[in-house]
Amino acid sequence: MSNAYLCPNCKSNRTRFNVIEQVPTSVKLDPATGAVVTHYENDEQLDPFHLPYNGTQRLVQCAACGVVADETTFVKHAQHKPL
Repeated sequence: MSNAYLCPNCKSNRTRFNVIEQVPTSVKLDPATGAVVTHYENDEQLDPFHLPYNGTQRLVQCAACGVVADETTFVKHAQHKPL
């Protein structure tokens, strides 16, 4: 997180952000009640039809306008519009 950020939406915020660390939890739910039937501890335990999470580990929210996006989006905007 040592990169400069620039909000892709408001295009003025370079200083105030909320960094959201994502921690996925793999579960199998009962279709009728929504109760957790199985809680998978690691990806090796997943059944054949359960894909492991492969999304981004970090999201960023602009604390000025509220837009949420992948961290690379904020970094790329800052690189294209340097101070």
